[in-house]
Amino acid sequence: MGVVIESSIWEPNPSLYIFIFLCCCVSIFLFPISSNLNRTSTIFDHGISSSFSRFQWNFLLLYSLASVMEGLWSVFGEYELASYGIGRETMVTTLCYGYGTALFAAPVLGVLSDLIGHKKVCLVFCILHFITALWKRFLDQPSIFMTSICLSLANTIFSFGFETLMVTQHEKQGHRLDSLNGTFWLMTFFESACFIASQIFANWLVGNNMEKNNAPSSAIIFLATTCFTFLSKGWTETPGTASLKEYSLSFYEYIFGDKRIWLLAWAQTCLHFSIGIFWILWAPTVVADGREVQLGLLYPCFLGSRMLGSTAFPCLTSGPSSFRTEDCLVYAYIILALLLSIVAYDYQEIGVLVTLFCLFHACVGFILPSLARLRSMYVPNELRGGMMGLSLAPANAAILLSVVQGGYYRNVSNAVLMAFGVLGLLLAAGCMHSLKKWGKQPYHNWHKQ
Repeated sequence: MGVVIESSIWEPNPSLYIFIFLCCCVSIFLFPISSNLNRTSTIFDHGISSSFSRFQWNFLLLYSLASVMEGLWSVFGEYELASYGIGRETMVTTLCYGYGTALFAAPVLGVLSDLIGHKKVCLVFCILHFITALWKRFLDQPSIFMTSICLSLANTIFSFGFETLMVTQHEKQGHRLDSLNGTFWLMTFFESACFIASQIFANWLVGNNMEKNNAPSSAIIFLATTCFTFLSKGWTETPGTASLKEYSLSFYEYIFGDKRIWLLAWAQTCLHFSIGIFWILWAPTVVADGREVQLGLLYPCFLGSRMLGSTAFPCLTSGPSSFRTEDCLVYAYIILALLLSIVAYDYQEIGVLVTLFCLFHACVGFILPSLARLRSMYVPNELRGGMMGLSLAPANAAILLSVVQGGYYRNVSNAVLMAFGVLGLLLAAGCMHSLKKWGKQPYHNWHKQ
């Protein structure tokens, strides 16, 4: 008589979703109480001008539409490629095309957005999504390499285009500089929430039919058209008048000539690299040794944790006992490094791994708006896009090298790749520590207004 060994598929406890949701709600509702004790203006204050409130929520609506489009493409990942009969090596090559494109395009697009206007670059983002969706909708076998390039360009613009558009318009409309804090953490919060919503939406559109399902592409065509229309009619922008020569001189003086911006840029680079390594390796790490896991159910846990982490930003920086942003970032980067090092060098059960990954994303949710705040303190708005695009280039180069060595040649283990991410996070912590000492006279006086 044979022995039958039953295999179970690991799933997170449903109470985990409820716990993260309730924590987010409690953090959001406690924030105005703690802020009012310190008489700090918040998005919940009734005294905030209606013009700023309208500007903020119009931007968040625009950013949410863009986030849903980005999220819809990332839902299926390699499952969609496998449905076209594409093998592992071709998938790795596709990743290389994407990161290679981003490596060279990020600095160019950043400078271009400062010169021709951030609104126009964001319109290009909508056009790229529209073309890609149209391509997939009407072609039986779309070119995965051209699709990867288009989506990589769109993702690069998404990384800095909408933030720079918001910040420059915020300044031109004369809103209070410290009110940017609320918009920064809400961007991270809404982006994560929209990524979760896009997963639910995409799975509802596809249902049980994964064979050449055009419903997600049709939805993105509609969303891209809506976003393009809303952006072109609802937002006005006066492009910069500086010539390329004048811009280059200013960029060299303020960006290359200021060691504080160098430190901030390297901290952004290291974070971008570590997040990229995480999203490439988290699924293989979880299913190592043949473990069966419902990966799609873990995705909302990570993003929900990032939402929760973003709510910590206003509590720590605007409450009655607020801390300096650089101090908080030093500890946040060190915690990220410790979490990633545990995953890299110590075999863990699935439950422990999920907990570590959720803590990782909670720290990321705090770091993203914190870095955005520091950019507004140290980087001139006229050069913000170029600085952010430039900081993405070395991160994309490092990720591309990691994909080639680990995924194509297979001569570097996943643990080593994560170790590089740990070193990058520790380097970022050192950058923030140095910035704390050297950044006593920022470009903008944050408390001026």
